[in-house]
Amino acid sequence: MALLHSLESQGNWLFKRRGQIPVLLFLLAIPAVYVVNYDQLDPVRISIVNYSAAILSILGAIVRAYTIGTTPRGTSGRNTDQQVAESLNTGGIYSMVRHPLYLGNYLMWIGIVLFTQNFEFAIIVSLLYWIYYERIMFAEERFLEGKFGNVYLEWSKKVPAFFPKFSQFHPGETKFSMKSVLRREYSGILATVFGFVYVEFLIGWFKWNTIAVGKNLIYLFGITLLVTIILRTLKHSTKMLNEEGRS
Repeated sequence: MALLHSLESQGNWLFKRRGQIPVLLFLLAIPAVYVVNYDQLDPVRISIVNYSAAILSILGAIVRAYTIGTTPRGTSGRNTDQQVAESLNTGGIYSMVRHPLYLGNYLMWIGIVLFTQNFEFAIIVSLLYWIYYERIMFAEERFLEGKFGNVYLEWSKKVPAFFPKFSQFHPGETKFSMKSVLRREYSGILATVFGFVYVEFLIGWFKWNTIAVGKNLIYLFGITLLVTIILRTLKHSTKMLNEEGRS
């Protein structure tokens, strides 16, 4: 098999399993936390890293929310069976970066990774993330090129794949919809908050051999879980969050 087709095949295979990344991160976090001697870390450094981690994850959630909230039906979804694109998004956030959802994912998860205070772990995860998603992005772009032809090629020449070019932003035709965000993003937010709780649990367990999760984090997780249950119920049992022309 030619390398071109091999990469595309790998990307499509990984695309169907991209939702399993959180499980892998949770497993890798165990040894990453275990090897850190938290007693020797400067408290100021810990605070700075923790706040930075939270900001990165929040920024990632904002990137995902804006992307989901400004794209029409048939694009930018959580589909796992196959590639889907009823139209080509070139405005809004897609005028700055070709893969904003994967950028948002990276920011959300690298925040959790940094919360371990293990910088080597952050570098390893970043490299693994790039290897993993590079193939998925390659497969997606092959699909889009085949469907939209020169229109896609001309757009892709101007727009970076992963690092946004803010200077060329221009609004898209689809208005932002909070309903779309509430309907589609609650599970990702819950997983992110749980990630922070999980890391703090591991730190407390390895450092003091006890459960030592801060009250604020527990309250945040409880609120997020409650909101998730409410939104999931509204999504599956009512039509309150439904919108015409939205996935």
